[in-house]
Amino acid sequence: MQGKIALGSDHGGFELKEAIRKNFEEKKVAYEDYGCFNLESVDYPDIAFRVGESVAEKKHPLGILICGTGIGMSIAANKVTGIRAALVADCYSAKMAREHNDSNILVLGGRVLGQGLALDIVDTFLKAEFTGGRHSGRLKKISDRERC
Repeated sequence: MQGKIALGSDHGGFELKEAIRKNFEEKKVAYEDYGCFNLESVDYPDIAFRVGESVAEKKHPLGILICGTGIGMSIAANKVTGIRAALVADCYSAKMAREHNDSNILVLGGRVLGQGLALDIVDTFLKAEFTGGRHSGRLKKISDRERC
């Protein structure tokens, strides 16, 4: 993986974000932490938009967002043009999100996933690559719709 991973959470995802951050440090995975930085309540759209914009602007190749369920972060991140945020709860979906959908942001639910599974999902997502082919035309249809 070339480039830093954009990482962000709200208070509901803070503890899982910290586990991911520590895992990245152990594995020497480069990342930039967009917050939050403690358990105080924050508005998830603010974090989702910062991470989404950094990925859309190619400052980071991929991003990871975490909130309590992942739903709010997913909805907010997908409002950023060029973002394909995938809410994932298993390794197979993480792999398919990258391979078939060229997802550029992984979204996790900090209150619904165990830490071990979440770390496996992150590893799977980061190792997978877009396969292109028939999937490219489908993604173009999505991109074309964004411009309407």
